[in-house]
Amino acid sequence: MSALTHKSILITGSAGFIGANLVKRLLDEMTEGTIIGLDNLNSYYDVSLKEYRLKELDTLYEAVIAGSTRNLHYGFVKGSIADKELVNRLFSDNKFDIVVNLAAQAGVRYSIENPDAYIESNIIGFYNILEACRHSKDVIAGEDPQSHAYKGVQHLVYASSSSVYGGNTKVPFSTDDNVDHPVSLYAATKKSNELFAHCYSKLYDIPTTGLRFFTVYGPAGRPDMAYFGFTNKLLKGETIQIYNYGNCRRDFTYVDDIVEGIVRVMAKAPERKTGEDGLPIPPYKIYNIGGGQPENLLDFVQTLQEELVRAGVLPKDYDFEAHKQLVPMQPGDVPTTYADATALERDFGFVPKITLREGLRKFAEWYKGYYKP
Repeated sequence: MSALTHKSILITGSAGFIGANLVKRLLDEMTEGTIIGLDNLNSYYDVSLKEYRLKELDTLYEAVIAGSTRNLHYGFVKGSIADKELVNRLFSDNKFDIVVNLAAQAGVRYSIENPDAYIESNIIGFYNILEACRHSKDVIAGEDPQSHAYKGVQHLVYASSSSVYGGNTKVPFSTDDNVDHPVSLYAATKKSNELFAHCYSKLYDIPTTGLRFFTVYGPAGRPDMAYFGFTNKLLKGETIQIYNYGNCRRDFTYVDDIVEGIVRVMAKAPERKTGEDGLPIPPYKIYNIGGGQPENLLDFVQTLQEELVRAGVLPKDYDFEAHKQLVPMQPGDVPTTYADATALERDFGFVPKITLREGLRKFAEWYKGYYKP
């Protein structure tokens, strides 16, 4: 974390699941610097959950600076990365050294019915971030270029997704694999982010690192994810649908492991180099970040129900079999996700530590405390 001290950092999507946990980690460990969070608090899922995360961050920040000598500043801005004027103003006012773009319209199935939201946030919004990074090193009018200490954004880290692998059948998924056949608009927008980033890295020598996340889960997560949605339905006595007749496998990754990976990547930007033609070799990297242990959905559901009973979310005599239905594969879905994350381990020493049972236990305990069923 010492490499991030004194830095000015922008976290977009900071009220989101991963974003809020990342800000929390930075507030816990940074001794000096500035952290700005940006989020539009859209209603894709329950806004009160996003507000809960933001309140937690405010409480943590107050505790961190109370009686402390740490010169640490944190602020939250409500707004969209699709708002170019707002993005440019934030960059101008804060002179960010590191940008972590986690803001995006998420969800594979939602993208089938609501494509506009994905174009606005994942395409236009990401373009605005890239442009702001590009112009961040422009010398302010009237300043002496020789005395201008700020060198612009030194590293852009952004969220890609395992969904870019589409219907690939070769597992584990490697960043060397072809990813030209997305099966959802969401996946297509994430692949486009990688292409945009490569272009800006090449043309403007901006160090960029894309992280392909694999099925992130944990406390205060996204209600549209399977583990959370299943819990809500079971509590209401509704039937949960298990796709592909239970023959799906997912590489579940606990949110703390994801944050650990992001923090390590933030501190080590791809090296800027010049090629034989005198032009920049793109300082551009892509990594998988996953649990590295795909779980069968039926085994996952079994573990989830055991932990929900253990936490007291559901009664011990709950009839799970009566509330499970095996159904066909859904449009835009894929049978297996499985990350080859050896490159992340090689370059950053990152190895996920939280087992699925441990992670689902933490989720079940949080759910019990938050919703008090």
